[in-house]
Amino acid sequence: MTQPASSSPMVRRFGLLHATALNMTNMIGIGPFITIPLLMSALGGPQAMLGWVVALITVLCDSTVWSELGAAMPGSGGSFGYLRQGYGTEKVGRLMGFLFVWQFVLSGPLEIASGYIGFSHYLGYIWKGITPRQTMLVITIIGLVNLALLYRRIKSIAAITVALWVGTIVTAVAVIATGAMHFDAKVAFDFPPGAFNFSLGFLLGLGTASRVGAYDYLGYYDVCYIGDEVQNPGRVIPRSILISTIAVALIYIAINFSIIGVVPWREFVPVESHPQADFVVSIFMERIYGSGVATILTAMILWTAFGSVFALLLGYSRVPYAAARDGYFFKVFARLHPSQGFPYVSLVVLGVLSIVAGFVSLGMVIDALLTTRILVQFIGQIGAVTLLRRRAPDMPRPYRMWLYPVPSLVALLGWIFIFATTPLTVIAFGLGALLLGAVCFGVWSWNGRTWPFDESARRLANLK
Repeated sequence: MTQPASSSPMVRRFGLLHATALNMTNMIGIGPFITIPLLMSALGGPQAMLGWVVALITVLCDSTVWSELGAAMPGSGGSFGYLRQGYGTEKVGRLMGFLFVWQFVLSGPLEIASGYIGFSHYLGYIWKGITPRQTMLVITIIGLVNLALLYRRIKSIAAITVALWVGTIVTAVAVIATGAMHFDAKVAFDFPPGAFNFSLGFLLGLGTASRVGAYDYLGYYDVCYIGDEVQNPGRVIPRSILISTIAVALIYIAINFSIIGVVPWREFVPVESHPQADFVVSIFMERIYGSGVATILTAMILWTAFGSVFALLLGYSRVPYAAARDGYFFKVFARLHPSQGFPYVSLVVLGVLSIVAGFVSLGMVIDALLTTRILVQFIGQIGAVTLLRRRAPDMPRPYRMWLYPVPSLVALLGWIFIFATTPLTVIAFGLGALLLGAVCFGVWSWNGRTWPFDESARRLANLK
């Protein structure tokens, strides 16, 4: 089942540094800079940091699932291939693969769009009085620039990825260092009365905070989507995932405490009542160094946001390509650029959809993309690891999950908690989208006379 390097027309140029840079650029991005107000609003104070803990435990355990699957089956598309192999390529795996691509066409652009939204929010600190129409124009321009940079062969993209990663790290270090020098524990740990009173409201708030935290960690697996372009994938994929997850977790904790240790959380909670919450890190730097330095830091955050959407669109554009190449999606998505060898149709389609999705609010984007992704992708892959351990015990596994199956069970509980505490309307949206996908799969399978209608079609043909 392990895909050899020679079976793909793509060039394997991503080493450990490039893969780690891709993951970390995707993970850090605009997330921790724009979601801090959302996080604090979830529980009305710094106790919402518990949501980071829940998300971190879930993601750390889930990273071992991705590492085992990615090392064993390195190929473009990531989850698409894992779900098919895990559930059987000719039967249930066909359904799981189809549903993954189905939800990915929605959730992928939504995640990329969140970076565009964050970019436009922080631009509001520099561009005073930016209007909604101007914001839409900014999102469109940034989306087109992102497309233009990615419309080339992987060799130059690897170098661009490292450059964007360096900018991301410099920005994070600047925020952390500033916060460390001006940290005030009384400000950071100013808990409201009854902050830890356990109740249904507290549980739902913790779920909201965990959802925001999980969103910020998304991307620890981005390298899995370009498995065909990774050097020595059996070693590079799991190492880059684990290194990225641990490093970014430490960075996130430092960034959050740096900010709430300087800017009182009551000044940006709740988000709806505080417009400055859109660029809280800029306010953080302005309070310490003045507007000049804050403007420079804002420009660095814009660089970081762009680096995130660059990494996302790079990895995600390979998913519909892989599905179409294997006969699970429209054939046009399987086309590679005739001279430079990248999936240009998939890249353009996801890029355009991401621009359109950028016109939706950030909170709605986060809830919708996580709800549509948890059931099929995250929980589905946990099932795939378990099934492959039973059905293919001799399958080459360059990386094996430590303490199996404990990490996968912990990740399963974490994803169930995050999903179950989502607003019912959003859950209904996610389930409705999957139901519609299942119906479309049935129509597609009937027309193609494939599982589960292959036998029925054969009998009907014999009767005729």
